[in-house]
Amino acid sequence: MTAAPLALSLGDPAGIGPEITVKAWRALREQGPAFMVVGDAQALASAPGAPAPVRAVTGPREALEVFAEAIPVLDIPLSSPVVAGQPNPANGGAVMRWIETGAGLALSGAVSGLVTAPIAKASLYAAGFRFPGHTEFLADLTAAGQQDGPRGPVMMLVAGDLRVALVTIHTPLAMVSGQLSIEAVVNTTLVTARALKRDFGIAAPRMVLCGLNPHAGESGAIGREEIDILQPAVRALADLGVTLKGPLPADSLFHAEARAGYDAAICLYHDQALIPVKMLDFWGGVNVTLGLPIVRTSPDHGTGFDIAGRGLARPDSLIAAIRLAAEIAERRAG
Repeated sequence: MTAAPLALSLGDPAGIGPEITVKAWRALREQGPAFMVVGDAQALASAPGAPAPVRAVTGPREALEVFAEAIPVLDIPLSSPVVAGQPNPANGGAVMRWIETGAGLALSGAVSGLVTAPIAKASLYAAGFRFPGHTEFLADLTAAGQQDGPRGPVMMLVAGDLRVALVTIHTPLAMVSGQLSIEAVVNTTLVTARALKRDFGIAAPRMVLCGLNPHAGESGAIGREEIDILQPAVRALADLGVTLKGPLPADSLFHAEARAGYDAAICLYHDQALIPVKMLDFWGGVNVTLGLPIVRTSPDHGTGFDIAGRGLARPDSLIAAIRLAAEIAERRAG
């Protein structure tokens, strides 16, 4: 175990967050990595399945001491009772405070990183949430601690030997082309290259760039984004000493032989990145936020309201997220 535990924000308590947190603790309690839940102790104690011991703690030191025996919780109570599968806007403020607290603990160094269980953005908007998602919220919360150089947030998904980083994230497909720019591609690639070195221990990262259009535009016959944006970005990166191959047709970049040729693929929109990740490891993919001053990972799935409270949720992705966060934290500390 690391010198400091991870913080795990509980996510929407009406979803599968409490259930998969309990299951992750059972899987990791003996050998770790250790984590401290930031959330509502009662919501965690009421998670479906065999009851697990839950203990309120005052901070990370106490969390390490009790982790093998009980799930340590920094208890920040909810305003209203939880009904599985029914998100309650009245609890949105507490869910936001859990994330803020976890980010603050990570920024101060009290915990080694932050793992976030899924949230439902719609139920947070009534509480004043004004961000497209977790990633953008955490970027705002940690802005004061940003390092010099290229800035995040950049979303990376990890599944097995595949790493994909996104230039645009939750952008409607019809708007993707308009939001692409040379600067955005360059910044995403620089942030990714730095993370591959620092967080993944890859001394000389090999990266490839997906084309936007079929066949990477076929020299402009099927779109000009490759000519006007992507190729100039590749040249600009070369001038900075960063090698990025492409743009290449995305439909031939994700089979096993192709994956062996690179350490990360720079993708241009959400589904271009997430479809291969979910095909490769639907249950165990991990979301990593690059370019933040803190370590942050999350499971690559949503709140699961349709199965919440039924004991059916699989914890694979959360367990993988906890393990990856601990590995990255250890590399940064070393």
